[in-house]
Amino acid sequence: MRATVFHGTRDVRIEEVPDATLREPTDALVRVTHACICGSDLWPYRGELLIYGENGRMGHEFMGVVEAVGAEVRTLSPGDRVIAPFAFSDGVCEYCSAGLHTSCVQGGYWGAANDGGQGEAVRAPLADGTLVKLPDEVDLSDTRLATAIATLTDVCGTGHHAAVSSGIGPGGTAVVVGDGAVGLCGVLAASRLGADRIIIMGRHDARLDVARRFGATDEVRERGEEGIARVRELTGGGAAHVLECVGTPQATETAIAVCRPRGTVGHVGVPAEPIGLMDVYNRNITLRGGVAPVRAYIPELLEDVLAGRIDPSPVLDMTVSLDEVPEGYAAMDERRAIKTLVAVS
Repeated sequence: MRATVFHGTRDVRIEEVPDATLREPTDALVRVTHACICGSDLWPYRGELLIYGENGRMGHEFMGVVEAVGAEVRTLSPGDRVIAPFAFSDGVCEYCSAGLHTSCVQGGYWGAANDGGQGEAVRAPLADGTLVKLPDEVDLSDTRLATAIATLTDVCGTGHHAAVSSGIGPGGTAVVVGDGAVGLCGVLAASRLGADRIIIMGRHDARLDVARRFGATDEVRERGEEGIARVRELTGGGAAHVLECVGTPQATETAIAVCRPRGTVGHVGVPAEPIGLMDVYNRNITLRGGVAPVRAYIPELLEDVLAGRIDPSPVLDMTVSLDEVPEGYAAMDERRAIKTLVAVS
């Protein structure tokens, strides 16, 4: 089978690899139909976070069709169409039961030591706890709907986690730091949760256009101290609910700086470097968030997507074939695309 393989900085290739197969009785074999390139995939791609060795398998966002199941799989059958969250989990341990599937005692992540999602097939461990079956009546020949559902593998749920972690609710004001795919989904999530005012901090016209479609009411294009001052001016000293959706020190420090005393920063950006916490301490700011337990959020978000209440598909503004995945990475790296969808089959 063919899959995306990491060879070094800005060097990903589509290569022949051993076929994915069932190994454990709790496995399912999934033929991938759609995958995504994640913003976090750009960290190793750029050589900034070395999580893959030579010949590491890439990708952790995919959906597809079940081809085979192990003897102990009870909820899935061959032919089922499924969504895979970016981490696999058993669904029954104390952490999964509490909605924190990314801390599952038996769980883990796609890629690196396991099959990556940017390929023709994946062995899905702990299939009953991990994979979410799509209703039979869902028509994936509808390109927009298929694209919207693909966001549920990671980015839509991660933006939702930022919003939930920030505590935003009806009538509130939220500040979203970052206009990447996660930040844009954070805007959508804040709007879905009832925010009256949503301020997006970003500077890219096409992305800010999407933010407005998703519910942003204000935009702040300035960065650094100028951006902080502008947000404080707009909010009368800062917002009680801030979504940090980038992970760089500057973005995190900005999120803390625009947060009102005793406010909450929902942070989901992958931390790039340590930051100082004295401002957090001095102003009694709460930091909540971390890696998003997307598996916990898929059912409610899928229901809203299928009902037409939300449409996160605009964040996937480029589509490539599996053979074109290297171009998809380059386009995101060069900011020619917000996020890339891979149409595998």
